[in-house]
Amino acid sequence: MTKLKWGMIGGGEGSQIGPAHRLGAGLDGEFEFAAGALDHRPEAGRDYGQRLGLDATRAYGDWREMLKGEKSRPDRVDLVTVATPNATHYEITKAYLEAGFHVLCEKPMTMTIAEGEDIVRTAQATGRICAVNYGYSGYSLVRHMKAMVARGDLGKIRLVKAEFAHGHHADAADADNPRVRWRYDPAQAGVSAQFADCGIHALHMASFVTGQEVTKLSADTVSCIQSRVLEDDAMVNFRMDGGTVGRLWTSSIAIGRQHGLTLQVFGEKGGLRWAQEQPNQLYWMPLGERLQTIERGEANLSPEADRTSRVTIGHAEGMPLAFANIYKDLAEAIRADKEGRAVDPAANLYPRAEDGLRSMAAVFAVAESGLAQGEWVDARPPMFR
Repeated sequence: MTKLKWGMIGGGEGSQIGPAHRLGAGLDGEFEFAAGALDHRPEAGRDYGQRLGLDATRAYGDWREMLKGEKSRPDRVDLVTVATPNATHYEITKAYLEAGFHVLCEKPMTMTIAEGEDIVRTAQATGRICAVNYGYSGYSLVRHMKAMVARGDLGKIRLVKAEFAHGHHADAADADNPRVRWRYDPAQAGVSAQFADCGIHALHMASFVTGQEVTKLSADTVSCIQSRVLEDDAMVNFRMDGGTVGRLWTSSIAIGRQHGLTLQVFGEKGGLRWAQEQPNQLYWMPLGERLQTIERGEANLSPEADRTSRVTIGHAEGMPLAFANIYKDLAEAIRADKEGRAVDPAANLYPRAEDGLRSMAAVFAVAESGLAQGEWVDARPPMFR
């Protein structure tokens, strides 16, 4: 099997997210790391790219140079990952889609709803894949949750409860720490801090597992550290288009919480609970029966879970493997496009541009509702109303 060619923009030396993408893209042998513009400093990016094994002619100084260089190559990259600062995602993603490249964009996909709608329309017009890295949806047991809900194991879904709370920004003395300060500065972060950073992961997971979209929400947002302009804690109530009630808590001042991404789904016939810090176990409580523990890698799981489990039962899988499942999905979708065939349904689960747009609409809805003391507001993008 010929490997697909992959390129990366951003994710340079010292980056938090770059290594996870490189591990994920290379894990299954589907992609060859062929091109990159890895740093905002051109020479540093070229040097780091070559140290990672890129040919000197494909270790680019910036994304525009990479776009120009790759467009004219017969062996151009099949997929480009955009892992640059948030405010640059829209311009870069749009340019590569229009040039005929498939794109995986880090979240948030854009900074405004209008930009998000433009990306959706651009992807539709070009016929190119635009995926958004809600990477936690790649966990094997999250996909098994989705399969259980879809096949009716829980019956009608009544309630979903999502959390993404940590305590890593709880020290008020960090007010001038540049790695923290920008997140709460509207000039750099936009209209939301904690919800836009973490809450949208939890909200996306709620939609991903239930197969429902958020229609309206009510938010209580607060800056517990008073020097912050944007929120560091938010409680969001929401309603979904299938009738499900939703509750979401996200916080950056919850001392004692580490990563804190959890999801609980409650239906007529049972309930499910999963936590990202213990990703190998899914807790299933059928109505009137005893609590059961479903282990990642055990026999008789769903095709969606089987396809995304690589190591034997009892061994831990972590975030880079979840990212790898997004890349595995994208490899299947790109190959299906090249071969003119349908995508394997068990692989057709990567987050789309539409998901990125819905997340951005939710960010603005949370900000609006928070300022209006929890007033219920429409959470749908205008183009989906």
